[in-house]
Order: sequence, then C-alpha cells, then structure tokens
Amino acid sequence: MLTATADAMRDKGYAQTTVAEIIRRAGVSRETFYQQFRSKEDCFIQALDAATERLAGLLEVAWQPASGSPGTTMPVAPEETFRRLLRLYLRTLGEQSAFARLFLVEVYAAGPEAMARRMAWQRRFADAIAEIFGAGAGSGADERRFDCEALVAAAAQLVTARLVADDLTGLLALEDPLVRLAVRLLG
Repeated sequence: MLTATADAMRDKGYAQTTVAEIIRRAGVSRETFYQQFRSKEDCFIQALDAATERLAGLLEVAWQPASGSPGTTMPVAPEETFRRLLRLYLRTLGEQSAFARLFLVEVYAAGPEAMARRMAWQRRFADAIAEIFGAGAGSGADERRFDCEALVAAAAQLVTARLVADDLTGLLALEDPLVRLAVRLLG
C-alpha cells in the first residue's frame, strides 16, 4: 500500500489522491486499508517514514571508510565521502522518484506532522554532513552547523526542481556543483 500511495501521489499529487485510488492501485479492500492506517495522512506519513528510512539505511551502509590492506583503514577526504554519499542519494532519488516526491514535493500538502518529520530528517542529514566535515565542534561551530543546514536546504530545493521537471539527467548533474558548494562552505 505504501508503494501504491507513492505512485498515486506521484501521478495525482497529495490533494487529488483519494483513499479509493490508493486501495485500487494496491489491490486491497477499504477494510484492509483502514486496518493498517487511520487516514490518507497516516498512510502518507508511513510511506514517508519508509522512504526516508530506506534512503538513510542506504546512505549509512555506504558511509564506510575506504579500506586499505586487511585490518587497516585509509583516511578518506571529507569531500570524497560527501561525494560518494551525494552520488548515491541522487541516484536513489532518480530510481525511486515516486518515493522521492513524497518527502520533497507532496509533503508540503500533507500537513504539519508530515512537515515536522521532513524537518527532522533534514536535521539528521545536516548532522551527517557536519560529522563528515568535522563541523560540529570548536570555534565557529554554530556558524558551520548553519552552513550544513543551508547546504541540505539548497540541495533539497535543487533536487525538487529536477524531480518536478522529471529531469533525471539534471538531477544527476547536481553532484559536482553541490560538492563544490560543500567544499566552499565547509572545507
């Protein structure tokens, strides 16, 4: 049902997607839907959570230091770690565009609880960037933390514009400019 929700909202938007449309696409009964969810909003929030958890899980697995010889770890420059994670993020959003639209586009119509969850996820991504670049401590930590939040917000806006335009090439092309921006802000 979560995939059906994402697909329906990709095609019709949050406001125009009905519970009837979700259950039709999912091939389930209304009773089954309401056994799982309290409302369309509840279904949306669960789909949003599933999509962001999946993305965060992929990024976490990819956030492993590069290995040298067995038993050793070679240090990786923050820029390269960020690039690797950003590339995976952009590729995953392109491959899972229906779910990507949930938390980048349709979330604005889904109400305050959905937006609060999106903001929490953005904070988590900003925390990860701060950790990559060592921006969480020391002199100027508050300003560097703001830079991390601004980078996440800028990336989200740029990605959203490409998703709405169905521009996969443009989405993937954001990698280099966003890495350069991250280095200027945090490097």
